[in-house]
Amino acid sequence: MDKPILKNSLKLLDHLGNVKSRSMFGGFGIFAGEAMFALVVNNKLHLRANAQTEEEFKQAGLEPYIYKKRGFPVITKHYAILDEWWEQPEKIIEQAKYSLKAALADKKAKECCAPARIKDLPNLRLSNERMLKKAGIQTIDQLYDLGALNAYKALQKTQEASLSLELLWALEGAIHGQHWSVIPESRRNELLAKL
Repeated sequence: MDKPILKNSLKLLDHLGNVKSRSMFGGFGIFAGEAMFALVVNNKLHLRANAQTEEEFKQAGLEPYIYKKRGFPVITKHYAILDEWWEQPEKIIEQAKYSLKAALADKKAKECCAPARIKDLPNLRLSNERMLKKAGIQTIDQLYDLGALNAYKALQKTQEASLSLELLWALEGAIHGQHWSVIPESRRNELLAKL
C-alpha cells in the first residue's frame, strides 16, 4: 500500500546519503545511516520534527503520526507532509535536512546517556528486570555479555510458566537498541535454531 510513496520518497531523499528503509510502526522508516528521519505510513511521507520545526509543522496544519502501543496512543515526532508539498520537492528536501539533523542530534544524545538499568533498555520493563535478576543477570553489561539466547535460556530455568518467544525478540532488540518488531526474520530463525 505504501510502496509508490515510499519509492518516490527514497528517490527524492537519496542525496542525503546512504538512504534506506526498514519496516516500522506499520509503515517504513527512512534512514540515513542509522538515523531515522522520516516515515512512510498510510500512504503519506512523514518528516521528523525537532523543537524548532514542530511548532512550524503544527502551524502549517501538519499532523503527527499516532500509533497504538499496548492499546494506548503514542504520538510520534513524525509529521505527515501536505500533498501539495510534492509540487515543491525542494521544500521537502529542505525540511528533510532539518529532520535528519534532529534525528542525528537525538541519536547522539541517547548514545551519551546510556541506560543505567535493564528496565531502561528498549522493549524491557521493571518486571523483565526482576525476572532477569532472579536468573542471575543483574546488569546491562551481563545481559550484553550473555546475549539474548543465553539470557532467555537462563530465564527458562527460573520461571515456572513457559515464556513467550516475544520475550526472546524483546531481549534481542534490547541488546541491539531497537524495537523487537524490526528484528529480521533471518535473525529470528537463527535464534530459534539454537534454542
